[in-house]
Amino acid sequence: MSEKPNIILINCDDLGYGDLACYGSKVNKTPALDKLAAEGIKFTDFYMTSPVCSPSRGSMLTGCYPPRIGFGSFVNGGWVLFPGDALGLHEDEITIAKLLKQADYQTKIVGKWHCGDQKEFLPIRHGFDSYYGIPYSNDMGRQNADDKQPPLPLLKDEEVIQEQPDQRGITERYTEECVSFIRDNKDKPFFLYLAHMYVHLPIYVPKQFLDKAENGPYGAAVEHIDWVTAVLMDELKRQGIDDNTLIVFTSDNGSRAQGEGGSNAPLRGRKTQTWEGGQRLPCIMRWPRKIKSGLVNKEITSSMDFYKTFAALAGVEIPTDRIIDGKDIRPMLFNEPDAKSQYDAFFYYKCNDLEAVRSGKWKLHVSRDKVKVEELYNLESDIGEQTNLFNQEPEIVKDLMIKIKACQKDIGDEAAGIKGENIRPIGKVDSPDTLTHYDPEHPYIIALYDLKERG
Repeated sequence: MSEKPNIILINCDDLGYGDLACYGSKVNKTPALDKLAAEGIKFTDFYMTSPVCSPSRGSMLTGCYPPRIGFGSFVNGGWVLFPGDALGLHEDEITIAKLLKQADYQTKIVGKWHCGDQKEFLPIRHGFDSYYGIPYSNDMGRQNADDKQPPLPLLKDEEVIQEQPDQRGITERYTEECVSFIRDNKDKPFFLYLAHMYVHLPIYVPKQFLDKAENGPYGAAVEHIDWVTAVLMDELKRQGIDDNTLIVFTSDNGSRAQGEGGSNAPLRGRKTQTWEGGQRLPCIMRWPRKIKSGLVNKEITSSMDFYKTFAALAGVEIPTDRIIDGKDIRPMLFNEPDAKSQYDAFFYYKCNDLEAVRSGKWKLHVSRDKVKVEELYNLESDIGEQTNLFNQEPEIVKDLMIKIKACQKDIGDEAAGIKGENIRPIGKVDSPDTLTHYDPEHPYIIALYDLKERG
């Protein structure tokens, strides 16, 4: 058995802060995830760096704020990448997977990629040995007769192996891929990145989960995620590698929370917003050999921290020719005395607009949808961001504005008309094309999905 830990990163799609029982849900049953938290560490103040998916995912993989890697916005100012876009993760970016390959890790991604669908941008060009999944959101297929979207592709590495797959069976197929990968690599260090389809709209779930759920299709999808977690934990034990495997569970951004069944409680806001509900997410880590059970950490942490932390655990040096924004959070994982957040400030970006900053318990909002705002909240006593203390705390505001201006100079702020000094280019190709094209003669299993919701 390798002394380097195996790493399994589970990233959900649009799962909210209040969607798991261990984070307060009363309507979703998540016993496997509750067990994961009880046997490891649960973070209460963990953030993704964007309230939407493409920027969030690119940031997590590179350890940088989205605008630093050109991932603030996309074609025609779009918030996320769409099928056939000419843009994607630049070939010069060094992802977590690329770093871990330097330590002889076997690497695989299963599920949603959403960092570009041109061949130059796909996962096996960015450090992953293999890929199996739908390369972007599951609402980017054919759902309406007049749809301009191409058929939804399921990929193996860079080859489309099915178009318009039955989404009710996708998560079980993803689970099978993960189990096979674990079995094939039980004697080597591995990095498995499972990027769930759930709970992004449209929500298709197998009947057995729908029949048992108390929270409709949304709750059934959450409980399907929980089942997958149970399967993976069981497989690690079967293979005798549970003790030396770090499992990390999180979500790419907050829930839509618009009547589908999702919850960001007790936070304000939702997906697409820089209120806490858009970017503060569940994060659970379990590693029996190293992480004590039953820990709860209330320090500021972020998805960018996976980069330096995973690299350090694998014994890999961080690139020195570029800025990496994430931190090494091993002291928190190992419950070292006085382990504190290394963030003097955490910045909230929506596209390329710097909308807010948090330092300690204080959060200052300066912009919202390109409109200037003046709002200060004490997140320690007011987690729901209800009581504006901007006028009562001028010294706090002054200090946070200094941090805002430093970030604007470093990374930029489109709403303020400021271009950052330390940003890198996004990848771009000439003559892009979609991975699939609709053919009325093709024997699709589902030529047109019957659920029309997108989001």
